[in-house]
Amino acid sequence: MREIELTGLDGSNLLAYLAALGTLRVLTLAEPDRDLRMSWVERGFWMPVIHGSGVDTVEAFLGLLAHLVCGEESVDEAWKIGKDLTLPCAEFGERMREAVENAAHCQRGTVDFLAAFGSDVYGAGPKKELMSDTGFRTMSGAGHQHFLGFMHELAAGTDVGHIRRSLFAAWDYADGRPSLRWDAADFRPHALRAVDPSGDPIKTMRGANRLAIEALPLFPTAPQGRRIRTTGFQDGDDGTEVWWPIWTEAIELGTVASLLAAGEERVRAGVAQVFRSVRFTEGKYRNFSPSKATL
Repeated sequence: MREIELTGLDGSNLLAYLAALGTLRVLTLAEPDRDLRMSWVERGFWMPVIHGSGVDTVEAFLGLLAHLVCGEESVDEAWKIGKDLTLPCAEFGERMREAVENAAHCQRGTVDFLAAFGSDVYGAGPKKELMSDTGFRTMSGAGHQHFLGFMHELAAGTDVGHIRRSLFAAWDYADGRPSLRWDAADFRPHALRAVDPSGDPIKTMRGANRLAIEALPLFPTAPQGRRIRTTGFQDGDDGTEVWWPIWTEAIELGTVASLLAAGEERVRAGVAQVFRSVRFTEGKYRNFSPSKATL
């Protein structure tokens, strides 16, 4: 099996982890007849390795990824429901039913994204009239930061150079907005700063953000205990946490999805490492803390 090491991705970083899973997902969907798999190897950090791709070189690999995730044509219909995940329950439920009717066995991306975005079973908002949304949602329009709107911007503005620097180089944070705030580096607190950092230009890794979006269908939402839960999220000592496993055997996308859905306690004995990050709110936005290894 061909192996491609994604040397720029550190599995302890939530954004990098999601980018690795997003890479596996888009390649699996693009090459359904191949046995695409991913493993993690320890190189002083946990680095993902793609196994079984039909491309022979890094350049071909990058070209394939860019074709799949760069440009307006890569925008899924699910991202077009609005700028933010603030639809009324009734409207979101109707969008879900329409997507299910139009889905097929090999064409279910829109349904999977919508299932990851939230649910109409239990509402949110002052009158419980709005859809409940994913634990990965970090913004809802305040400060002109729009969760779905930023996904559009990332698809339209990402090119093969952004993908290359995110997957195969040390992260230099040389890209401007938008960022989906899944990287602990996106949090810029006022404390201990000589000036207010809110006016500083946002610096991020655009390619990693774009690929990370493609991992969201692996983290669906579901009703649990009279509220909506997102796969990978749990209540911790410091508030809401997201956890993610690192494994060393090469496994395919379906097994990855099952591993994530099994829950932390069930998979701890079968993986090499588990990381956790705390989600917290500061001002208008949600953020994620630096991760901690728990094994």
